[in-house]
Amino acid sequence: MSGLVPSAEFLDAALIVARGAATKAAAIIEGYWNGDARMQLKPDATPVTQADIEAEQAIRTHLRAAYPDHAIYGEEQGRDGSGDFLWLVDPLDGTKSFVRRNPVFSTQIALMHRGELVLGVSSASRFGQMAWARRGGGAFLDGVRLQVAGTATIDQAVISTGNLKRLTRGPGWNALGQLLRDSNRGRGYGDFLHYHLLAQGSLDVVIESDVNILDIAALAVIVREAGGVFTDLAGAALDLDTTSVLASVPTLHVPLCARFRCWDHG
Repeated sequence: MSGLVPSAEFLDAALIVARGAATKAAAIIEGYWNGDARMQLKPDATPVTQADIEAEQAIRTHLRAAYPDHAIYGEEQGRDGSGDFLWLVDPLDGTKSFVRRNPVFSTQIALMHRGELVLGVSSASRFGQMAWARRGGGAFLDGVRLQVAGTATIDQAVISTGNLKRLTRGPGWNALGQLLRDSNRGRGYGDFLHYHLLAQGSLDVVIESDVNILDIAALAVIVREAGGVFTDLAGAALDLDTTSVLASVPTLHVPLCARFRCWDHG
């Protein structure tokens, strides 16, 4: 398979494996949710719990059993392996929420082939939700097919924002303020939740300026396969260095990019 475009059959099989890995992670996370969810700080000052560590190890073990030659890049253990296939794993995206008993956290698993995201699974155990998609196969939430809304204009749009610290430091902040004034309404659902809502047609735009690729890789596949557009705030395609998001229904993406043309995504 190395060097070739992955077939639909291959991706369907890989999707089953990824969903199985997410299910194993959910069991571990739920155990800690009902027990000890104490947090520690990593050297980079980001939080981690034993649930993060054990869930990632369970995911890695499950993926390795099926695809021993694939590389894995995980939030807690970093990257190992090389080749055309790279699994991107955030075992517990939303650790701070998890520790504070906020159920808006998830497990994110994506597969990248030669730089292209081709598969994604987003599992939100406290919500009882699992969303998944693979390239060309559509997006699903618990088996129900997802489709973004047909919203045509910004004045009709519902916009959700997430992490925005970097956006506040430049002219992009004013652009966001004007966008919210022009829109139907603004909300701040955050993390996996607003991407699931975008994919199912419940809102129209998601904007974030402080993410990493492990947070959003699976969600990008899901939104795209539901008919949406998913880039960074400068309109660029996602890669391993992506740190911002502009995701929307297709009719709004070009005018939104024009509003954020001043964004410095460096």
